[in-house]
Amino acid sequence: MKRFCVSALFAVCVLLLALLTSCSGGDHDDLYVYNWGEYISDGSEDSVNVTKEFEAYYKELTGRDIKVHYTTYPSNEDMYAKISSGTSNYDIIIPSDYMIERMIGEGLLAEIDIESVCEKYGAECYYKYIGDDYRGLYYDPENKYSVPYTYGRVGVIYNTEMVDEEDLGGWELLWNEKYTGKILQFNNSRDGFATAQYMLDLDVNSTDGDTWRRAQSELLRQKPLIQSYVMDEIYNKMESGEAAVAAYYAGDYFTMLDINEELGFYYPERTNVFVDAMCVPAGSANKEIAQLFINFMLSEDIAIANAEYIYYASPNSLVFENEGYIEDMGEEAMEILYPEGFNFAEELNKYAYRNLDAGTLELVNSLWEDMKITGGLPNHVYVTAGVLAAAIAVGIAVIVIRRKRRERFY
Repeated sequence: MKRFCVSALFAVCVLLLALLTSCSGGDHDDLYVYNWGEYISDGSEDSVNVTKEFEAYYKELTGRDIKVHYTTYPSNEDMYAKISSGTSNYDIIIPSDYMIERMIGEGLLAEIDIESVCEKYGAECYYKYIGDDYRGLYYDPENKYSVPYTYGRVGVIYNTEMVDEEDLGGWELLWNEKYTGKILQFNNSRDGFATAQYMLDLDVNSTDGDTWRRAQSELLRQKPLIQSYVMDEIYNKMESGEAAVAAYYAGDYFTMLDINEELGFYYPERTNVFVDAMCVPAGSANKEIAQLFINFMLSEDIAIANAEYIYYASPNSLVFENEGYIEDMGEEAMEILYPEGFNFAEELNKYAYRNLDAGTLELVNSLWEDMKITGGLPNHVYVTAGVLAAAIAVGIAVIVIRRKRRERFY
């Protein structure tokens, strides 16, 4: 009887707590944003805190308070796994083109109509400033599910003090034995495979299994040279000089360059061209608020603040035509992000990843996991493991000797 009373009292307390929490939650709205790491101006280093600015804007627009809950993911594949599992409920995500195509096909994205939402709330709609070259693209031809946020290309980042100039120019640098233990590779299957496929002039969207197995063979040949497979970890490793060579996205090079001025960058002849776009998951509970947030991200001051902070190319004419932005970015950044003569639509059609059919995706994921798990460890890992094993053996020997000495002493 006593146990029952305690249990009943506990249940009542839990119920009251739930009710109180529910009541307090009604005092404000919530928005859940799921984005790449280092991919929004966050208030650090005197930058604009975009989420805080949106909270103030929303209060002024609607008269209600809002809390933006902001979390990050390291890759499209990680984001997809969480959204497709149905275990989390986000309102804004920013996938890349091929992933948007996949998520549309699987019914994971909601249709958006920013103009209608802006009209309802009496807000200016900024979608009109997205350049024509960035609309009607292959992954969302009717512009129903996405609004472009940034675009760019993948290139090679290297340490100018550690890498010889004659070795620069192609993907081959990531396979150069001279830099064993100093090379970083992508920790996601599409980008990782692509470095080998572009080097071998293979189709990154092939449905031929032999094409992917050939690329896997190159990744296995590369594996003994690799220090680590990375995503966001690349920042610390390249900024500190722990690694010398890495494949990564052009915009992130400038973030690293701010910390380590010894870094350099180049585009290999063939490389991925991508668009990252703002989308609303089908399971979002706050679709209207999400579209207000997307529109806010397109407004001039906020779009420029984001573009200057993350160093990615912008499809927003309020950004790329702004003289202050061009001056602030500097000549090197503008040459890399907006190269003269670069035809975005043509290069995107030629080198963008496309959504792969289920059978090919399964094969790609299987080959990638096999390469990482069963394909053997890098040579420097074996060396490290050997040193560690030797140290453990010495430690055990010392302990045994000490024990024997104690036994003799006593």
